[in-house]
Amino acid sequence: MTGAGPARLAAAVFLDRDGVLNRVVPRDGGAGSPRTAAELELVPEAGAAVRRLRAAGYLTLVVTNQPDLARGLLCPQAHATIMERVRAAAQPDDMAACPHDDGHGCRCRKPRPGLLEELAGRWGVDLERSFMVGDGWKDMEAGRAAGCRTILVRTDYNTGVTADAVAGDISAAADLILGRAWEPRN
Repeated sequence: MTGAGPARLAAAVFLDRDGVLNRVVPRDGGAGSPRTAAELELVPEAGAAVRRLRAAGYLTLVVTNQPDLARGLLCPQAHATIMERVRAAAQPDDMAACPHDDGHGCRCRKPRPGLLEELAGRWGVDLERSFMVGDGWKDMEAGRAAGCRTILVRTDYNTGVTADAVAGDISAAADLILGRAWEPRN
């Protein structure tokens, strides 16, 4: 009796939200997340890049730290509105946010891989065939910890952060994923 072999798990591109799909907000001498819908500025090429990745067969999954929720600096309604606007513009397959601050010690807050692992389980993702695209060291570390290849969107605030590859923006990151022959991992 023959049967279908085991189903092959999907490959995914995990995307950080702030600094990848939308612009960061200059705040207190650094880069912050939008706290109101008025502060949200989507990256113009984000939707097209996500559509190209999806058309190539990748799941697109957004993973974002949102500690301003725990700090009381971002109200849940504004967070929901921002997430919905990003979802409508970029049209990823799914989105997940960690609402905790560093001191909570949760497993979902990047640099821990919990959000990636949660979505991978939900969507049947092969993490070793997947990518993490982000703009910070926490994104790169979460991607490495989950077993993904990492692509850093280079900015003026992340010099010194290392990744498997570096891109200038989400569109260039999609170009790298779609056009580069990635060596099998040992």
